[in-house]
Amino acid sequence: MRSKEEMGDISQLGQQKTVYRDDYAPEVLETFPNKHPENDYFVKFNCPEFTSLCPMTGQPDFATVYISYIPGERMVESKSLKLYLFSFRNHGDFHEDCINIIMKDLIQLMDPKYIEVWGKFTPRGGISIDPYCNYGKAASKYEQMAWDRLQQHDMYPEKVDNR
Repeated sequence: MRSKEEMGDISQLGQQKTVYRDDYAPEVLETFPNKHPENDYFVKFNCPEFTSLCPMTGQPDFATVYISYIPGERMVESKSLKLYLFSFRNHGDFHEDCINIIMKDLIQLMDPKYIEVWGKFTPRGGISIDPYCNYGKAASKYEQMAWDRLQQHDMYPEKVDNR
């Protein structure tokens, strides 16, 4: 069994009665200590069942959301991330807003060295919208990395394959 110091303040993992929030709930996000903060490595989450609501029509929007980050001192706990992403299910916001909100909440939560969030939404009305945003810690090599990756992002859109 791991100690409280090793696990941090994780309360969702291992619970038998999971509560799924009805609307946007950043307070469900939890972190734990990164055991290797001196290393640069990516952690990637794929959420192929992300849903939110169109703020104008109330119709559901579906996406695969990709979250990749290089952790600093803290890491996001995956079950809390799942519950957080689920909380968008009844949340009305445009695709671009949802993806930027997710990134900003994760930056505030864990202060990563680098993070990127990409939403690949299924088409509605004959068009898909695939917002991408990223962030690199200011005044570090990660800030330049963020700019470089943004400039090179999705250079070949015909390779988008989630539809």
